[in-house]
Amino acid sequence: MGKAILLVDDAAFMRMMIKDILTKNGYDVVGEAENGFKAIEKFKELSPDLVIMDITMPEMDGIQAVKAIREVNGDAKIIMCSAMGQQAMVIEAIQSGARDFIVKPFQADRILESVKKVIG
Repeated sequence: MGKAILLVDDAAFMRMMIKDILTKNGYDVVGEAENGFKAIEKFKELSPDLVIMDITMPEMDGIQAVKAIREVNGDAKIIMCSAMGQQAMVIEAIQSGARDFIVKPFQADRILESVKKVIG
């Protein structure tokens, strides 16, 4: 069975794109969320192997959500996504517990490389 992944992005087309790349490569996308609050709920409910999360979202951003998820599970594996030019946020995300980050717009092989690096 593929590794269970939770996708978090406020843009449905981004979730769809990432889901397509992951499922074609044997990963199991077990849930999706459009903001940090929903991400935390889904994380508690699904206990995924990995969370791929956008930084910039309404209601609760990815940085706050990473901190909250890491409080639920200190070993949570999270990869952050961010648009170009958000280096400060990327650094903050890593300091908050994210394992890696992907810069948008991203290539399929970069997503897969990051996922393999973090969860094998």
